[in-house]
Parts: sequence; C-alpha cells; structure tokens
Amino acid sequence: MSNHTGHGHRHGHQDLHHERPAHGHDHGGAEPDWDVMAPLLERNAELSSAQYTEAARWIAALPTAPKVRRVLDIGAGPGVVACLLAEVFPDAEVVAVDGTPALLERTRERARRLGLDDRVTTLHATLPEGLPGLGEADLIWAGNTLHHMGDQRAALTGFGELLRPGGTVALVEGGLQPRQLPRDLGFGRPGLEARMEAAEAELFQEMRAELPGARREVEDWAALFGAAGLTPQGTRSFLLDLPAPLADAAREQVVADFTRRSGGLRDHLDAEDLAVLDRLLDPEDPASFHRRPDVFLLLARTLHLGRRAEPVASD
Repeated sequence: MSNHTGHGHRHGHQDLHHERPAHGHDHGGAEPDWDVMAPLLERNAELSSAQYTEAARWIAALPTAPKVRRVLDIGAGPGVVACLLAEVFPDAEVVAVDGTPALLERTRERARRLGLDDRVTTLHATLPEGLPGLGEADLIWAGNTLHHMGDQRAALTGFGELLRPGGTVALVEGGLQPRQLPRDLGFGRPGLEARMEAAEAELFQEMRAELPGARREVEDWAALFGAAGLTPQGTRSFLLDLPAPLADAAREQVVADFTRRSGGLRDHLDAEDLAVLDRLLDPEDPASFHRRPDVFLLLARTLHLGRRAEPVASD
C-alpha cells in the first residue's frame, strides 16, 4: 500500500476511531499537517482507552488465547493503543507499525513517558508491500486498517502468514458511526449527522475504488477469515458512551473532529447544511459545539477475531 493516510483521512469518519493505518499521506494527495492531525488522533484514542483495554482483555481471557510474546499494531499512529496492548500483555514486545515517521516518533515519546520503551518499539513500513518484513507475531491488531488495502482478502492472508500457530488477528472494522448531536438542533434541517455520514460513505467508496489492486468484497469478516485460512473466533462490539454535558477534553475533540470533517464535505453538502456547520463551529454562537449543553459522544467499535490453527499432534 502506498503511503496514504487512513485514520484521519478526509473521506471517512470511522477511521479516526482507532488511530490510522500504516500509510503516510492523505487520499486526496496532500500530506496532512501532522502537527495538527497527530494530536487529534492521539486525543481520540485516549478518549476510547477504556474500550480498547476492554477489547484487549477479552482477547487475553479467551480459552483459545495464545501466549502473547510479540504483538504487531498495524497502523499504530501515535501509539496510544500500542502502549495499552503492552500493558494488557505484560510479557510481550509490541511493535508499532506505521508509514509516517512523525507518528512513530510520538509513539516512542509516549512509550518513554509510560516506562514502556523497553517493550514498545516502532517499525516504519508501507503495506501490504511491507508485510513480509514485519516478522512473526502472536497477536496482530489492525484497527480500521484493512479497508485501506485494495485487496483485503490478500492482505488478511498476509496477516495470517505472519501469525505463529495459535496466534490471533484482531480486526477493528465496522461498528456504528459516532453521534454527537440531537437529531433536531433547533435550526436548520433536522438530521445533519445522517446526511454527513451518507456523504462520507460515498467518499469512502471512492477511496476504496482508487486503491491499487482494489477488489470488492462482501464485508463478511468471518467469511474473509475463512478464505484467508484463519478460524473465526468471535465478534464483539465495545461502546463509548459519553453523555451530555461533555467534559472539556471530549468537547474539544468533538469540535476538532467536526472542523476536520466539515472541511472535507464542503463540496458534498447543500448551502443550508454548510451554514449550520458554520454556526456549530463558531465559538461565539450560543448554539455552537463550544456552548450548547446537549453535545454527547456515542459510538460502537466492532472487533472481529481470527485464529491460525495449531498443528495437530500425531500419535
């Protein structure tokens, strides 16, 4: 996969809700300003740290869970999840894989701050071309990453080939898109977020179609695991539910996220919706995100697990 931004790319919204895949620049062609984007990715993952920790503990507690000695976090971004995985799997080396050096540096800084730099390392790679060089793993975590690879089935097969016997691939894919606003804001047409999501879905499909080697797949992740030679091990969704009124950190994240999204949707929403977005993002407007008391954050991330079979012992 060429150096393309995934988590945080301008076409979608769900991608911000891990961190980002192992690419480098935006699907629109321009390199993102990582001084702006990296803190957005970092704060977003920090808000969801309880979700990610719960998901990792679910993996660790499965009867079929392997002994985890080495983890690959594919598309690690600024390293929030990589460090959480190191805490949940205390005997493991965690390798944060990403295509953007600036984000890998943030991972190293976070690991140093948390005293995890002896176990959290970084690897600069572009995927899927760089998959063979990642080395073996007992757990591969791919958060909203696979859908940035043109041939998802081939990429998932490549993940499986890196697993040691009994190892697990954890895909964060699907789930439910975030909601942050009531349906009726009191001005403009009700249903703004639904229209934004519809426009982003069209842009996401355009992104998929433009990927090298793009191949359409039914998004039946269990079936894709089977096609890749892996055994499905279960699916669970993890809820982030921050009700109104939001704490300052979450409110700042909603403002930053909508600012980013509105920039990418200027050519895809009508004038009335754009005027509503302008009001929502105006800190002086009493009806803005900055001031209204009814802003919340609700979303669900779905985790799908696939396992590489262990050799059958002969008599």
